[in-house]
Amino acid sequence: MAKRIRIGLSCATFSIATFGHRMQALAEFFPLILFLVAYFLKDIYFALAVLMIAMPIGLAIKYFKNKRIDKMYMWSTILLLVLGAATLYFRNPVFYYWKPTALNWAAAIAFLGSMWIGSKPLAQRFLEQIGDLPTGQIPDRQWRILNLLWVAFFLTSGLLNIYVAYNFSESFWVKFKVFGLLGLTIVFVSAQGFWIMSRSPDPQVEIDHDEMR
Repeated sequence: MAKRIRIGLSCATFSIATFGHRMQALAEFFPLILFLVAYFLKDIYFALAVLMIAMPIGLAIKYFKNKRIDKMYMWSTILLLVLGAATLYFRNPVFYYWKPTALNWAAAIAFLGSMWIGSKPLAQRFLEQIGDLPTGQIPDRQWRILNLLWVAFFLTSGLLNIYVAYNFSESFWVKFKVFGLLGLTIVFVSAQGFWIMSRSPDPQVEIDHDEMR
């Protein structure tokens, strides 16, 4: 019983500590909301033009706020501008359909390469920046396993995106891109965060078994 309560309190601490990161994620989500609204107001080409304006602005805001470039957001913006320009020029949305897949697969390659390049796997570097996770409790072998899970997640997300794009309607794909892929990412990251919190002895939230009687 005490252990279950400790884990529950640890997870609550993790949720509170990551509030700022979630608010930042919501700020990054705003251009996608504009994209969705523009799509239902007119069509995918108009929505794409709106997104191609909003994301560079978002990148600039993030830079001036944090005094550093968010590399993932930067590459996402660059890929958007390239494939978005091709979509608008050829009037063919297939170019844009491939953007989430290309970004996810590029991330999979980067995470896989980080197991041999750099001092830490990318999964470890990322999760160490989220809240007060007791990442020091995780041995190197398990970090490598977690990193491979990220690789598998990115590969699967890329496949799922292109499957939906080619097998469902355009409007369904748009909603899946805005809500589905983001939702999957939030669930995936949260599950790893809660698992890491559950491994922490964390004496500050340990409840003595005798006090529970």
